Amino acid sequence: MTTKLPFEFKPDEKESSPLYMQLAQKLAQAIRDGHYQADEALPSERVLSESLDLSRVTARKAIDRLVEQGLIIRKRGSGNYIAPKLEQPLSRLTSFSEELQQRGFKPSSRWLTRGFSMAAPDEQLSLGLKTGERVARLERLRLADSVVMAYEVSVLPESVLPDPHAVASSLYEHLSANGGAPVRALQHIRAINAEPKLASLLEVPVGQAVLFITRVGYLESGHAVELTHSYCRSDYYDFVAEMRRE
Repeated sequence: MTTKLPFEFKPDEKESSPLYMQLAQKLAQAIRDGHYQADEALPSERVLSESLDLSRVTARKAIDRLVEQGLIIRKRGSGNYIAPKLEQPLSRLTSFSEELQQRGFKPSSRWLTRGFSMAAPDEQLSLGLKTGERVARLERLRLADSVVMAYEVSVLPESVLPDPHAVASSLYEHLSANGGAPVRALQHIRAINAEPKLASLLEVPVGQAVLFITRVGYLESGHAVELTHSYCRSDYYDFVAEMRRE
């Protein structure tokens, strides 16, 4: 007995693209339409081939294509799962928690360290601090529906965050409640290869490409109040920019 799929698939003989590509496009549309939820298991190659009367090779190549696009994650010995993808517009300043909630994910943090330390030279420069000034340092893993999405280190002047342990989940929510949330920010994004420690934290293979993001947040007055370094899993994280030609 075959498994009922949430979509119909009929090969288009007039379509020039290969059969596996047509199937990949149909599966991708089903994922985007919400027929499969983040971290849900995708039907196996066998189920797809039997349900749609296709070869296992066609089903496998279609899944391979979706893995390449980052829509599906392969878990060895377990199967194929829908990737919890986060697309963050580059034109809007929002927190990690806000972005996830708007997309129906449940955000959470796994705290690694919270406390104070002397500002490092690059932190003094970014935040406009003097030598010897202390900063609050927040180090944590950011999760979406219990899946690790990013490793994040946030540094703020002690005057802005006098009690690091008062931050529950959303840093921006805490700062907003105390009148110190950034209203604009500058971000620099580049790709790096995960070293062993970072790979372990993000639960990815050593050497896998991750997005390294440095953000400096500013108040309306122009004072810098936040320096955050984020290491985001490239298989889960997309940044979207809309550009217009004048």
